[in-house]
Amino acid sequence: MTNVLAIYRDECFSPNSVEKDKAILDETGNLLRQLGFTVAFLKEIDFNPNEDAQLILSMGRLKRTLDLLEFKESQGSIIINSPHSVNACARSYIYKVMRDNNIPTAPLIGPNGYWLKRGDQAAQVKNDVVFARNEYDMTLKLNDFNKRGIYDVLITAHVLGDCVKFYGVRSTGFFMTFYPCDDGDTKFGNETINGVPHHYNFSVHDLENNADKLASLTGTDVYGGDCIIRSDGSYAIIDFNDWPSFARCRQQAAHAILSLIIKKLHFKTNLSSNSPVSLSTVGGGEGNTLNF
Repeated sequence: MTNVLAIYRDECFSPNSVEKDKAILDETGNLLRQLGFTVAFLKEIDFNPNEDAQLILSMGRLKRTLDLLEFKESQGSIIINSPHSVNACARSYIYKVMRDNNIPTAPLIGPNGYWLKRGDQAAQVKNDVVFARNEYDMTLKLNDFNKRGIYDVLITAHVLGDCVKFYGVRSTGFFMTFYPCDDGDTKFGNETINGVPHHYNFSVHDLENNADKLASLTGTDVYGGDCIIRSDGSYAIIDFNDWPSFARCRQQAAHAILSLIIKKLHFKTNLSSNSPVSLSTVGGGEGNTLNF
């Protein structure tokens, strides 16, 4: 049996980011191979019920994929990220989780315009996330969503401030922040609406705590998101995603994900933190022992 199965995200869910999304999974898989694990990579569309693995690393978002992953999870496979967590990252749901648990997020109304975002799934095309200057413009753009057959649309007020991206791997201590407008590396260019960042002072520690809380509430092990830092240092988390590309910190993220994997394998095999883990047990290697 293959030790590890790595499933690439379908290209429809990687607009302008196909190679970036692929690269983080490749990086993580290669680290596992260096430790002696047998790793097989496949496209999301090729994932089928006959595939079997002790551990499945999945960036998949297709409903068919998530249904199959639920089945594999019921059979005992470790899934990162779990299919439940991927569904929980749908924008409408994640916004409700934040509101219900006092995690700072964008208000529903405000004087500076509105954002309309596809609420049932992650963005697939540029028009799945649009800015409206006022309520009249908002109505027009909501109609555009409806004409495309999209009726689950999250509408929140625009928040003035610096756009900051964050990346994390739960239970590993890995958490990083970046200003996308500093290097111009954006998916759709929406971050530029907030303008050149002022680099307002804010508590990265508090942001990490809120992001990790959100990850715990949704069960999302590998996550990323966006927030807006106001001039007074307060912030609003405006997006939260399962398994981003980590393009700005890929190597560090891959090592953090590897650490997460080892922890989950420890738990799965009921080994104590002081016990050596043999690759012949969890990674398929011969004659190698890792101590954690």
